[in-house]
Amino acid sequence: MPKKRGKSISFDAMVKFFMQNYNIPTKSDFEKLITRMDRLEELIRAMTVSGRRGRTVRTNSAKTGSSNGASAKTASDSVLEVIKASGEGIDFADIRRRIGYEDKKLRNIIFRLNKTGKIRRIRRGIYTARG
Repeated sequence: MPKKRGKSISFDAMVKFFMQNYNIPTKSDFEKLITRMDRLEELIRAMTVSGRRGRTVRTNSAKTGSSNGASAKTASDSVLEVIKASGEGIDFADIRRRIGYEDKKLRNIIFRLNKTGKIRRIRRGIYTARG
């Protein structure tokens, strides 16, 4: 008489065993991770860095967890608005006086805006918006 085998193992059970045993993430694990990353990205967007290094200020949307679709105004946006409002061009000292940022921060912002093509340099220290 042939020996009777035990209960057959389903393919799904075998796959589940290997996934748990070898710590292979499931679709639900990825969805949880994506949800957490979205939440972190939203918090990062909601936080704006003040003039002092390391100190952050939260907006109301970050505190309540709700977002009304309006994004926080960045430092680059502020500088670009001042340059656009000037019309024919504005020099570095006037931008610094109107915005109030330190020299290094303002130089970095102007460099980035120039590099991305949002502003152009008329001559040394004088900038105008493209467009």
